[in-house]
Parts: sequence; C-alpha cells; structure tokens
Amino acid sequence: MCDTYTPAGEPIPTNKRHRAAQIFSDPKVVEQVPWFGIEQEYTLMQRDVNWPLGWPVGGYPGPQGPYYCAVGAEKSFGRDISDAHYKACLYAGINISGTNGEVMPGQWEYQVGPSVGIEAGDHIWISRYLLERITEQAGVVLTLDPKPIPGDWNGAGCHTNYSTKSMREDGGFEVIKKAILNLSLRHDLHISAYGEGNERRLTGLHETASIDTFSWGVANRGCSIRVGRDTEAKGKGYLEDRRPASNMDPYIVTGLLAETTILWEPTLEAEALAAKKLALNV
Repeated sequence: MCDTYTPAGEPIPTNKRHRAAQIFSDPKVVEQVPWFGIEQEYTLMQRDVNWPLGWPVGGYPGPQGPYYCAVGAEKSFGRDISDAHYKACLYAGINISGTNGEVMPGQWEYQVGPSVGIEAGDHIWISRYLLERITEQAGVVLTLDPKPIPGDWNGAGCHTNYSTKSMREDGGFEVIKKAILNLSLRHDLHISAYGEGNERRLTGLHETASIDTFSWGVANRGCSIRVGRDTEAKGKGYLEDRRPASNMDPYIVTGLLAETTILWEPTLEAEALAAKKLALNV
C-alpha cells in the first residue's frame, strides 16, 4: 500500500489518501480521535452470465426476506468466499470485525473497525484487494455497484459509523446533534463524493433515504443519518452515515466526515435555519 505522486511530487488525481492524511493530521482532528466502523457491502456475480451468484440463469429467486443472515444452501450463496476473505483479512492484519449475508441473495457484507483516522481508509482498500483476489480464485466476479439488479431488490451501500472523542463522552449526544446539523448543510457536497451510481440506490425505498433530501432519526434505517437507540439512551455514542455507496472511496468519505463535523463551521444563521428544519434543539 503506497501513495502515488507525479515526478514533480504532486499527488496524482486518484490519490485521495493525500488529502485525507492532511485532514487527519490537523491538530483539531487528532485531538478528537475520530473512530470509524465501515460496513462494506458487495455482490457476487456468476462470471459468464453477469447474474448474481445463486440466482437461476435468466430468472429470479424468491422475494427478499429469508436471505438476510441466512443459513442453508437454498438461501445462502457464497459463504465460502465470505469466510475465506474474513480469514485472509485476519491474517493480513486488517481490523475486520464481522461478516453477514445481506438482504439480496448473493450479496454479502463485512465490517472493518473501529479504526482511527486514516487507518479506516487503508484497511478498506486492502480488504477490497483481498476480496478481489479470493473471488478471482473462486471464478466469481465481485461488483461494488450500488444497485446491481434494478427493481425490488436492495442495493449495496457502505454505511459509515463515526464518532469523535466528544461524542463518546458524557453529553456526547449534543455533539452528535451539532454534527448532524453540519452534515445537513453540506448534504450536496457529501452526496457528490459518496460513490458513482448512488442515485440508483438512494431512492427512499429498500432501507434508504432519498438522495435529494437530508434526514436523521433514531433507529431509523430510512434516514440519511441514523442514531442508535443505545446512543440516545446513554446520551453519548456515535452516528451512522447511511448515504455512502458500496463503491465509495473510503479516504474521501472518512475525510469529509471529519472535516464537516470538526473543522468546518457554518454561519450562525445557517445553523439556526438547519436546526429549525430538522427539529433539532442544539
């Protein structure tokens, strides 16, 4: 894993790590010790027909419902790949913390974190590389497309759980609400950087919020930002940004979250308007 630069020493356009490293080395960000837990969803495809693993060729399986966290040959497709990837990540030192079968058959998820700062992006990139190597050996195609099958099927996201030191301490829920205000005011900026084809996924259906509207809620999978029930009860914890697509660049997403919630300060007028719109008392 390495950064890439031009002969003149400038980061090449695809080197998003450079900017993220600048953000995470800012003293204000360092002081807040930002934690990330990233939920990487992906879909396994049959190599020669470009159709999800386990689906009948040219046809569809039964409706969604029995596949999420499922067991059984008729409901779970690709567990050998998920398990092999988990073991490879552990061997490589990736901070992987779990896996599960997803809502759409042939779709899986693994979680990386909690990771501090730039490490989150590093570990996601390497874990994706390992997954590509394993699917290659298995003769299966990996796709990170956020909506590989159109229609009444769940898309694939990369939900990003995030907290700062202040959020994790007593009174942290107030800090979380202030962060949500800032995120609402930069919704368009975040959406533009949260992955290609995300408009096909963020429709307001299938456990997503609409791409055009920012929202937040407690224990609500249909919001842009979800706060856990436990966080509300304890008055401290973390938030979950449910907007990033499965193909998002983790350096961009984690860097933007830290920048928007720690470094960026809106005007008091903009903050007041956003608080009124979101019914947030800060």
